[in-house]
Formats: sequence, C-alpha cells, structure tokens
Amino acid sequence: MTNELFILLSRQINEVLTAATVIVATSMLLYNLSHGPRDRVTRASSVLLGCVSAIYAGDVLVAISRAPQTVEALLRFEWIGIAFAPAALFHLSDALLATTGLRSRGRRRRVVRLLYIMATLFFVLACTTDLIVRDLLLHPLEIMQPGMLFSLFVVYFVVASLFAFNNVLRARRRCLTRATYRRMTYLLFALITPMAGIFPFSLLFHNPTESGTALIWLLINVGNLGIVLMLAFMAYPLAFFGPKKPDRMIKAELLSFMLRGPITGIAVLVVILYVPRLTVFGIPSSALMPFVAVATVMGLQWFFTLAIPIIEQRLIYTDDQEQARQLQALSQHLLTRDDGKQLLEATLAAVCDYLRVPSAFVAALNGESVTFEQQVGPLQPTVEALEAAHISSLFYSNGNGALPHADAPIEIVAWQSFWLIALRSGRGGRLIGVMGVWARSSTPNLQAEEKAVFRVLHQRVARVLDDMRLQADLFARLEDIIETSAAVQLASENVRYGNAAEAARLTQQEEAEGSPEFSEVIWGALRDFWGGPRLTDSRLLRLQQVETSLPEHGGDMAKAVRAMLSRAIESLKPDSSYSLTAAEWTLYNILDLRFVKGQKVRDVARKLAMSDADFYRKQRIAVERLAQVISGREGQPNTETVR
Repeated sequence: MTNELFILLSRQINEVLTAATVIVATSMLLYNLSHGPRDRVTRASSVLLGCVSAIYAGDVLVAISRAPQTVEALLRFEWIGIAFAPAALFHLSDALLATTGLRSRGRRRRVVRLLYIMATLFFVLACTTDLIVRDLLLHPLEIMQPGMLFSLFVVYFVVASLFAFNNVLRARRRCLTRATYRRMTYLLFALITPMAGIFPFSLLFHNPTESGTALIWLLINVGNLGIVLMLAFMAYPLAFFGPKKPDRMIKAELLSFMLRGPITGIAVLVVILYVPRLTVFGIPSSALMPFVAVATVMGLQWFFTLAIPIIEQRLIYTDDQEQARQLQALSQHLLTRDDGKQLLEATLAAVCDYLRVPSAFVAALNGESVTFEQQVGPLQPTVEALEAAHISSLFYSNGNGALPHADAPIEIVAWQSFWLIALRSGRGGRLIGVMGVWARSSTPNLQAEEKAVFRVLHQRVARVLDDMRLQADLFARLEDIIETSAAVQLASENVRYGNAAEAARLTQQEEAEGSPEFSEVIWGALRDFWGGPRLTDSRLLRLQQVETSLPEHGGDMAKAVRAMLSRAIESLKPDSSYSLTAAEWTLYNILDLRFVKGQKVRDVARKLAMSDADFYRKQRIAVERLAQVISGREGQPNTETVR
C-alpha cells in the first residue's frame, strides 16, 4: 500500500472516529445532565466531557471545511476544550476526593479557581494572538504551529494532569468496598486516555514529510480509537455518581442508553459517510442512503429490544438478583385502578346486554361506607341511599361469611329498583362489595341458562374488585418500602465511598429540618382522608396527639387521625376574609378542597386559577407545611377543636 493510499484511508477512518468521539462524549454529557446534575462529580465530569466534545466537533468541521480562514478559526476555537480540559480534570479529581470524605480546606478549591482562570487566559491568547499557536499549515494535514508561550501551556497541562491523577489515586485508596475501589480504579486509567487525546500533539511536528505524515495519521487514529473506547468505558464508573438508585438499576439504564444512543448514532454515521460512495443495482447512492439509514435505526432498535433482556440477565439480573427479576415481572401483572375500572365497565356492559336491562353498577364496601367503583347506564342510586340500606346486613344472613365456590348459590336481593348481588372476597369470603342490576321484575327470576352465564360474569366482577382492593393495599405498602429504601440508599451513598462524616452530617441536617419521610406519611394519610390503609399508618397512630384523642372518638383510630389532620389544616387558615385566589389562602385552600372536600385536581386548580403543574408544586409545599405543623405540635397539650 502506497503512502498516498494509506493517508487517504487514514483520513476516512479519522472522519468516522472523530465523529464517533463527538457522539460518545456528547451522549455521556447529556446522560450526566439528565441523571445527576446536582452531584459534584457529575458536574465536573460534564465539564470535561464538554471539552472533549468541543475539540472533536471542531475536528469534524475542519475535515469538511475548505476555506483556510475557516479552518484556522476552527482550530483556534478548539482551544476552548484544550485549554479548559486540565482544569476540568483537576476539578473532577477534587470532586472524587471530596466524595470519599476528604473535603477541601480551601487550598484545592483555590487551585481549581486558579486553573480555570489560567484556562481562560490560554483560550483568549490562542484565539486572539499568535503566542500559543500560529501559522496554519494545510498540507499534508491541517495543523497549527506552536507559538512563543506554547511551552508554558505544556507545563500547565502536565502539572494539572499529574496532580489530578494523584488526587484520584488518593480517592481510590480511601474507598472502603470492593465495588467502589474497582470503579475508582477504572476511572484512574480511563481519565488518562482523554488527556492523551486532548493534548495537541500535532503542534510538536514541524513540516512533516510524507512518511512522517503517514505515521502521524496512524498515531492519530490509534489514539482516537482508544479515546472512543475509553470514553465509553469511563461512562460506567461515572454513572454511579449522582443517582440515588441501586447499582442494578444504574447498570440497566446505562446499558439501554449506550445501545440506543451512541451505538445507534455511530451506526447511522457510518451509513451516512459510506453508503453515498456505493452503487447498488444501478440505484443512485444519494437516493439509497435515506432508506439505509432508516432501516439501520429500525433494525438496531428491534435487535436491542431482543438483546437487552438477554444481556441484562447475563450481566445484571444474575442469580443473586432473583427478587429484582420478580419485581420486573410484577409490573406486567399488576392491575391498576384504571385497569380495574375498564374491566368492570366491560363486564357490567355485558351484564346489561345479556339481561336486557338499562343500568348496572359496582359499589365497594368499607364497613358502612360505600364507594361507587363503576357505573353503566343512566339509572343509578345515590351513595346515601346505599349507605342507609345497610347493605352488609342484607347478605350476612344469606352467605354467613362462607368462602365462595363455583357452585355456591348467587346471593341476590331486591332493593328499590335494583337486584343487588353480593361480591365476596376469594380470600376468606368477606363481603367486599355489591353489584347492582336494574330489576326487570320485583323478585329475581333468573332462568337456569341465565344463571350459568350470569354466574361467570358475577364471579369476574368479584375477582376484579377483590384484586383492586388487594393491590391498593399492596401499593400502600410499596410506598412505605420505596420511601424506606430510598432513605437507606441516600444514607449509604456517602458511606460506601468512605465518607461517613458526610453521611452523618446529612442525617443530622434532615432531622433538624424535619424528616421528608414524615411528609410522605402525611401525604398518604391525606390521600386516604375518608378511608384507606394509609390513614391509619402505624407512624401516625404513635403520635401523642392521636393517642390522647382516641377516647373522645370512641377508640376509632381513623377518626382520631382524621381529626388531627383537620385541626392541623384549620390552623393554616389565615385570619383575613376568605378568598380563593389570595396568596395567603393558597395552602389552606389546596388542602381543604383537594382532601377534606375530596374534589378533583383539575377542578381545584381551576377554582384557584392555576395550572396543573403549579398546583402540584404548591400541593407538595402545602403537605410539607402541614407535616411541620403536626411535628411541632407533638408533646403539646391538644386543646384545639375543629372549627
């Protein structure tokens, strides 16, 4: 292979590798910004990735530029990445060291600021003067010549990089667990590669010969390939900083992102660069390229959909993650409230169609409280009428609380203009609700054939209602589990990197500011204000203000908690005249209308003249304020009454 052909091939390979570096670096930058922008390590690594992206984006534009002035402007602009990369690297190493508990006493912080000031100076000099770079060369490759102060930049680059490397070494020694020690080791070596790719080695070659140019292209391509691979490799340890999630979830998210993002982008890039150079069956390549690009994207997404579960099973959800696999499968089988309502509506419609009646409904029972779950048709009873009928007493004499079975008689009673059919739980035979069907006669008169079909539909309704109740309890317990595990994950994040002091400081700060977990407990109780498992959460029942008020509520725990919440809500009521739109009434109105009066979100937001997003934000503030009021009243005499 001649030098000319080798140089031409090297240029083409360099185009792909340079663009691939931009894709990988930019993808990692976007991933960081979307997963942990508040974390110091994530912010510092984002600056470094931004430097890499700027340099290689400039190289891509240089490769397609023709005017010498444009090429020189782009090469000078690349110094925004070249100049700031050492400062960003030291900034990242300082953040990693602080994560392990060795916080800066001011010296490292001052060094970071000094390095950014020096980077700004080098960038300005490179763009506006010939002191750093000068004299553009276009042949045999586009490079700048070093200026008078280039050696000073080399000293700055090397010293900053060495100190950054030493900081990461110190952080690695402070890691306590094998996993964090291993990830810090990955970072230690992964950070070397971007620095090797960022340094402008081309400035060290003066007027290269043709053979020297071939060697330069070989070194550039080998370096670019290493940078692409190491950037992708560096994404793994960096992903664990910022997100407060279990490691398996971080691995799964990163795997999906890398496959569907950078890998897909690089594949499409190869298609765009090389398909136009081909001719297939006489079809013009320019016309063929869009179809191949679209086919590549669709084919890769189909392949990843099949491959990701297999890869996750081999690398992430291994034998020691059996519970995680079961949780994944759980989401596919859960019956949400909306799912249940849709099934109930379809079944009630089938009942009405089969019996040729205009209306039917399903109501859930919670003691003497009645809640409509689904209704079909225009003729419906009121909740008050159903509660006044004491429905539970109509069926206990018929079913005696026995566990229902396939051949059990259907429990039907006539009530007003409806036939009421008992709905019993499949786990104990407890009466959980009632299905009402418009009565076609004063007494139930189902024929034998009708009974067989009606039994199937009736049992389906009972199972759906039973599952809805069971899964409502499950969701309530899951919320507690999620809150607890999130708190544990947050507390352990600093500990596993050796920063026990920081973890203790954050815990003390949370205790001083009021536990966010308690706000979530209050939030759950408000959602179940008129009945539900979260209203009688054990953490609420342990409150002194609830315990002392139990006698006046006849020992009814739900009423005692509801009264406590009502008193706290009323305490937020301003002294001024009532207003729906006044700012001082906002928190009280949200709690009163949304939870005490049980109105829908859209209705409350419309009354208070605010958008849904603004309503949810202020609702969270109102709940947190209510939790602070309740926490502040603990230990104080309960002398208030509900107004």
